[in-house]
Amino acid sequence: MRHGWRWTGALLLAGTLGWMGCGGDDGDTRRVDEPEVPVTPVEDPQLADAGTGEVDAGTGTDAGTQAPDAGTGTDAGADAGTGTDAGTDAGTGTDAGTPEQVQTYPRPSAPGWTFYNQEQGAPRYVYGITADQGGNVWIAGGEEGLFLIKKGSDTIQRFTMSEGLRPFGRMRDGVGGAPPGVPYLKVISVAGGPAGTVFVGYAGKPPQPGMPSCEDEWDQAENAHREPDASVYKSGDADKVTLKADGTLDVVHYDIHTGPKKVKAEPRGREKLCTIYRIAYDPVKELVWFGGNHGFAMGDAKFNGIVPSYCWDPRPWETDGFKWEFECAGLYEHVHPAISGSKGELLSDRYYGISIADNHDVFFGGQLRSTRFRYGTNGDNYWAAQSQTEDPGYDWNRVDIWPDAVPSYPTPAQRVDDNVSGMAPASNDGVWVSSFYYGLARLSADGAVEAQVMRDLVNYTPASGGNPAMAPTSAVATDPWDGSLWVGANWWGGITRLKGSGTVKYSGDVFGNVLTSASSVSDIQFDRSSGRRRVLVSFEGAKNAKTGVVTPGLIGIYEGD
Repeated sequence: MRHGWRWTGALLLAGTLGWMGCGGDDGDTRRVDEPEVPVTPVEDPQLADAGTGEVDAGTGTDAGTQAPDAGTGTDAGADAGTGTDAGTDAGTGTDAGTPEQVQTYPRPSAPGWTFYNQEQGAPRYVYGITADQGGNVWIAGGEEGLFLIKKGSDTIQRFTMSEGLRPFGRMRDGVGGAPPGVPYLKVISVAGGPAGTVFVGYAGKPPQPGMPSCEDEWDQAENAHREPDASVYKSGDADKVTLKADGTLDVVHYDIHTGPKKVKAEPRGREKLCTIYRIAYDPVKELVWFGGNHGFAMGDAKFNGIVPSYCWDPRPWETDGFKWEFECAGLYEHVHPAISGSKGELLSDRYYGISIADNHDVFFGGQLRSTRFRYGTNGDNYWAAQSQTEDPGYDWNRVDIWPDAVPSYPTPAQRVDDNVSGMAPASNDGVWVSSFYYGLARLSADGAVEAQVMRDLVNYTPASGGNPAMAPTSAVATDPWDGSLWVGANWWGGITRLKGSGTVKYSGDVFGNVLTSASSVSDIQFDRSSGRRRVLVSFEGAKNAKTGVVTPGLIGIYEGD
């Protein structure tokens, strides 16, 4: 990636804030390469893109008699706008024979900020950061595992499968054992829960070359009349991880699937969601929400993993007396604001956006469409809320924020994928939405687009030479202390804070130009355990596929005004 400029003024208070409408050209003449949506894995080049499979049988409004999706055909996958920058390896390929070189840079130092890098024990790639209700900070460290900074400590601890992490589901083998084959660990999302507890999301296991992804292996193996690879289709999903008094972990796995006899069109069961991009915890309802490839799911935050023995019944599902219930997984899955493509194929992928509303509805934002999942509105009825996202007559609740060229049945050329990267509450009972390409939008409570923001963001680039204006944005969070909005740049900049009528920009002078020119801000969250502001920021880090140069990630904690 070429960069012919550097940011100036790390703490720049810009003039008036134009968030109430679309940003225009402010005369900026910078020339930069076009950004691409970061595919989640960085370390492993074989991790398949989500959503390239067979018909999604879908879900309906009744727990026991779910109907198929209205759409038919293949899943959209990521056929548009989901690659990586030409100079950055985000996990979709490497240049053979290019040796890896780790690029070091000075650990930043700035008023109000505390930073942790690899010298302090941080992971090379930092995918997410959160705090539990006790003030412990948890970090998603990719293939290196889960990391912890205990409250009151500067020491970083690391946990892997050796300490109990379980990035794979259980088999129907009579005992709920691990799937055969080599397991795969990659921690890519975290959300703080009760004191000492964190919810951890994993990436699905990369398949062998030419084989289906974790989303598709279960169905495509059946179509090919072969035994499915359980190490792939049972990989990923999520854990509830609790730190015990002796320093060890108690781990409960969420196997995000539906068993046999619950979905009419998929009587043998469903294995679709595997890669969990974002997680949100609702402490009032004691629920945990998972945004993944293809769709989203709801888990019981109190789930302890102790389930009836019938959950592991190894007999064929057609056997008389065979039983499977949702208590076996501790969750309901899955829902998506899907649409049909020009050939009738179902289009749904990558739900990075999650924001819980005051009434416990949940906004979800995906690659193509977003929705308000009306869980609280429907008296905590998951199936009724699902109907109001998926069924005919609710097209208005499948929101196209940056509109396609046509409203229905678009061809790939007619699509303008929203590529939602995050969501955060807005003051009007709506939601702020960030896009890997298009900056920010604010939606009303019913999903109407009220504002779009590009020009005020730290990495805004005006339209030029046939390229549209953009402000690639990878994370967004609402400050619980003053309502300001913290916005992380996907490339080229750092963080913009939309505060009052102005902006505060934290960029190269705070984080260093090496980091801000190469790495996205992968996550922004807040530690709400005390009465003072504590902003948690993770820079993911990046690898340049052409040169092999690795820019490690960074952890930043801000405790200023």
